[in-house]
Amino acid sequence: MSKRRKQDRAASGGKREKIRDVFVPRPFAGLADEPDWVALRELVPAGTAPLVLAAELTEKYADRTVTLATVLPMAVPALVRADGHVMLGLQRHAQSGDVSRDLAAALLSALETAPGETVVVPPLPGPGPRLQDVLADGALSVTVHDGFSFWVTPEAADDPAVQASLERADASVYPTTRMAAATAAYWCRVGDRAHVRWVLGDEEDRALDTLARLSAAGDLPLGPQTKFAGMFRAHGMLVPVWDLPAAPSADEWEGPLAEFAKRYAEAATDSGALDAAARRARQGLLGRQLTLR
Repeated sequence: MSKRRKQDRAASGGKREKIRDVFVPRPFAGLADEPDWVALRELVPAGTAPLVLAAELTEKYADRTVTLATVLPMAVPALVRADGHVMLGLQRHAQSGDVSRDLAAALLSALETAPGETVVVPPLPGPGPRLQDVLADGALSVTVHDGFSFWVTPEAADDPAVQASLERADASVYPTTRMAAATAAYWCRVGDRAHVRWVLGDEEDRALDTLARLSAAGDLPLGPQTKFAGMFRAHGMLVPVWDLPAAPSADEWEGPLAEFAKRYAEAATDSGALDAAARRARQGLLGRQLTLR
């Protein structure tokens, strides 16, 4: 240990406080739009949603507005513009086991940061308020963008260096459309393939049982020329994925998705034990879990 570090430790009492990390499998549980929070963090390349602070914070920071974003430049947790507007990033490099606590800590740090200054956020914030404590809960009004121009003000966007940076970031964005037929469902086109991804709002085991019943009945595809590709887990929720023909636009899948959502809702009312066919289908679904890249 260096002499400087020994002196720092002695000045702080000789012991470094150890922050215990705690894993929370469903960090957005309790928020009205839990599936939308998961979808915005995991499915949408470039998206935003305005946030409303809890009453006591609204009174304290009356001059601040807050926007939630899928990701910010360099994946910083938060930033404060020169006008005081706060942007909170869902994706970041360093995080603890509780995403909700991370986001709340970043938001509170940003609210205490002067306009235009850098927001300092600890990688492990330790115990403290979570999103459920600092926000006025309600529906997320999600806007899907075709690029990251929302990162900067119109004046800054005229800077050639900023334009070049945005062009590089925008190259990673694939076409994505928020579906109207089901909450937290998105169509996207990646390369020469299209997909529908839907964050199911049910508890994970119940959602899996429901999908198993539909699979046993042959009701998983969205229609002809579609394929149920599998599913992945995200923050304690299941996200089924369908492979689609690349040519049709997102609008043409609203009807098929609405029909599937109806089938899913009907199957979800069955709380009985799975029959043999559904149990086999359930095992098959567990073997088709995907990893997003």
